Amino acid sequence: MFLGLEWYWWLVFVIALVISIPFKIKFMKWWSKRQQDKEQEQHGKWGDEE
Repeated sequence: MFLGLEWYWWLVFVIALVISIPFKIKFMKWWSKRQQDKEQEQHGKWGDEE
């Protein structure tokens, strides 16, 4: 037992972490693109290029 948890719970946590990392990377790329699109939309909205 490590920190009050059995070994199989640590295995479950590690597997969940390994599965979630690619989703987090994909989300961060999508969020970055979305922010850039929003920024470009604001610049071109009123026709003033700043």
